[in-house]
Amino acid sequence: MKKLYYIDFPQEHLENQLHSYRCAYCKVETTTINGNLEGHLPTCEYRLKLENAGYDAISNDASKTLALHDADDFD
Repeated sequence: MKKLYYIDFPQEHLENQLHSYRCAYCKVETTTINGNLEGHLPTCEYRLKLENAGYDAISNDASKTLALHDADDFD
């Protein structure tokens, strides 16, 4: 199975940072993860749980078939 974004992981706030968060399990910042399963460390509990459940990361080739539009695409 594939998801467009993997953003349902537990997050914790970074101290002394107003809008910065990280994964509660692997401690990687959410801006580095960027909604991708492979953005988590290979040993991350969240990543391992989803991979064992049959989820995969979406490859760059799959993005060509997705209907993604910017607001500028419409008049």
